Amino acid sequence: MRKMFLYFVLSAFVWSCNDEKTEPAATDAGSTTATTATDPADLPYKASYSSSWSTEVSDADLKMVMNTYKDWADGNMSGLAAGMADSVNVEFGTGDHFSGTNAELMKLWKTYRDSLSAVKIDMAGWHRMYSTDKKEGYIVTWYDEWDTYKDGRVDSATYHDINQVKNGKIVWYSQYKRKKK
Repeated sequence: MRKMFLYFVLSAFVWSCNDEKTEPAATDAGSTTATTATDPADLPYKASYSSSWSTEVSDADLKMVMNTYKDWADGNMSGLAAGMADSVNVEFGTGDHFSGTNAELMKLWKTYRDSLSAVKIDMAGWHRMYSTDKKEGYIVTWYDEWDTYKDGRVDSATYHDINQVKNGKIVWYSQYKRKKK
């Protein structure tokens, strides 16, 4: 199910990158929000999760997610923990899964982070995604990371992450990794 969700998130992102202009639609409060074109009737698939997306994710949620990456790079595990919900689900780039408490996740991540002398992240981009029918917010990121181990070895990869945010905390995190050559 989560893999299918990734395909829908990526499809929604690609769909949102088209050149079609959208007109703002007035809301009850008098503000405007971008409307999306309806899906063509001849699509070969119907989205099983959602095909109704906006970018209405708060600046505070975006900042919190970006700070978790900075905290990881700086080795600030307490800052990283502050951005995660009490219960967290994680899908690692290795294919491993974690479902447990914030404290259990931090213990796992701290062990790995302690094996590193330095982490450098080059954040290539991010995109806010809000499922208007499911009422769920996501921040998707694309970045390169270089991990320097204490023995001097360097591991580098390109990542694509999906961070699901609820009540100002990350509740689900899914990571896709491609090693650099």
